[in-house]
Amino acid sequence: MLPYPAIDPVAVSFGPVRLHWYGVMYIAAFLAAWLLGRCRAARPGSGWTADQVDDLATWAMLGVVLGARLGYILFYDLDAYLADPLEVFRVWNGGMSFHGGLVGVLSAALWWSLRHKKRFLDVTDFVAPLVPPGLFFGRLGNFINGELWGKVTTVDWGMVFPGAGELPRHPTQLYEAGLEGLLLFTILWVYSRKPRPLGAVSGLFAVLYALCRIGVEFFRLPDPQLGYLFFGWVTMGQVLCLPLLLAGVLLLAHAAYEKRHPSRDRVVLDDGSVVWIKRR
Repeated sequence: MLPYPAIDPVAVSFGPVRLHWYGVMYIAAFLAAWLLGRCRAARPGSGWTADQVDDLATWAMLGVVLGARLGYILFYDLDAYLADPLEVFRVWNGGMSFHGGLVGVLSAALWWSLRHKKRFLDVTDFVAPLVPPGLFFGRLGNFINGELWGKVTTVDWGMVFPGAGELPRHPTQLYEAGLEGLLLFTILWVYSRKPRPLGAVSGLFAVLYALCRIGVEFFRLPDPQLGYLFFGWVTMGQVLCLPLLLAGVLLLAHAAYEKRHPSRDRVVLDDGSVVWIKRR
C-alpha cells in the first residue's frame, strides 16, 4: 500500500482569498494547451497562425469551463444544485464533467470555424492533441482533492483516501491521468505530426479517450448520488462515452475512405495558409 500524500487543497492564500490546487491545475491545463497550440501552428504548412491560436484558445477556454460545469450539473447532480443554486459558483469544490467540457469546446470550435471560414473538422483535428495535457492536470487536481477514488483493492499501489474508509483503494485519478493524459497525448502528438485525412486525428482522440475512460470506470467508484445505472456495473461515465466512441469510429472510417479515394487536394500557399482544392 502506498501512503496518500494528503496535500492541502489550498495552494496559496492571500488573506481571505484562497487559490485552490484545482484552480492551479486548470490554469496549467489552459497554458499547456495554448503553448502546444503555438508549437503546432509554427510547423511548416500547418495552415495556422499564432493569432488564430490565441483567439481560438480564448473561446475554447470559455467553452470548456462553462460546458464542464453545466455538464456536471445536468449529468451528475442536478438535484443538489437545485437545492443550493449558489453551489454552481463554488468550482473549487470540484464538479466538472469531461463530456460537458467536450460539448462546450466543440460548440466554441464550431462557432470559431464559421467565423474564420475554416472547416469544423480542421479545427477539431488541430485541437485534439492539445486536450490530453488538460485531462492530465485535471485528474491531478482530483487526486489532490481526494475525490473520484476507486474500488477497494489489494494491489500494492492502493491508497487510503480521506473520507473513503480505512481500506486501500485504486488511485483511479492517477490511472486516468496516465492513460487519458500522458498516453493519449503521446499518441496524438506523434500521429498528428504528418498530414492526415480530415477527421482522422479527431476520430483517434474520440476512440482512445472513450476506451480508456470506459476501462478505468471498472475500477472507479461511481458518483454516490447516481450509483450504477444498469446491470449493477454500468456507470454514467461509460454511458456518455458510447456516443463518443461511435463518433470516433465513424470519423476514422471516413478518414480511411478519404485516404483511399481522396476528394480534395491539400495545397499550401506562399503565406503558409492551407486550402483544399476539390478534385474534378
